[in-house]
Amino acid sequence: MTESGRRPRADARRNRERLLTEADAVFRAEGTNASLESIARRAGVAIGTLYAHFPNRRALLLALLRQRNEALFERGADLLDQPGAAAALTAWVHAVIAHAAAYQGLAAMLTEGVDDEASELHQSCVQMTDIGDQLIARARAAGALRREATGADIFALMNAAAWIAEQMSVDQAGRLVALAMAGLLAPSS
Repeated sequence: MTESGRRPRADARRNRERLLTEADAVFRAEGTNASLESIARRAGVAIGTLYAHFPNRRALLLALLRQRNEALFERGADLLDQPGAAAALTAWVHAVIAHAAAYQGLAAMLTEGVDDEASELHQSCVQMTDIGDQLIARARAAGALRREATGADIFALMNAAAWIAEQMSVDQAGRLVALAMAGLLAPSS
């Protein structure tokens, strides 16, 4: 719906969908710093059309991530309801890493979005952090997380692993997570 409460015209909806499709392809190939002009050109529209739909790069990313965010938040809610605090926290770490590594540069933008209340990504970053904090608290209460391990440690691990997945390989990121989580989680009794 538009601000006037009317449904956008069919051509505007088609333009928006083409822009999202091309932005996804370009961001996957070139990262989040790819040229917005290139995205508009590939979608067959003028750059002004892109900006009419998405006032900035982060708004475009938020639109691309909306469905993925909803799926991630649902996964987090499911993990909060599952038994096994250590396994739930580990599954969340892997889910966030996969989410943040979708486009090269996205992990850094999400990290910035946590503290930047003006960012279009801020609310989704806050929601991701909140789920992570709940899973960390649950693991700590269950004695599954070492006392000296902090939420900051877990979030640093996720950011580092997402960067490694972007820059090196998903396998290397997974190896890092497995090693780090083995050190952060309390030994089983």
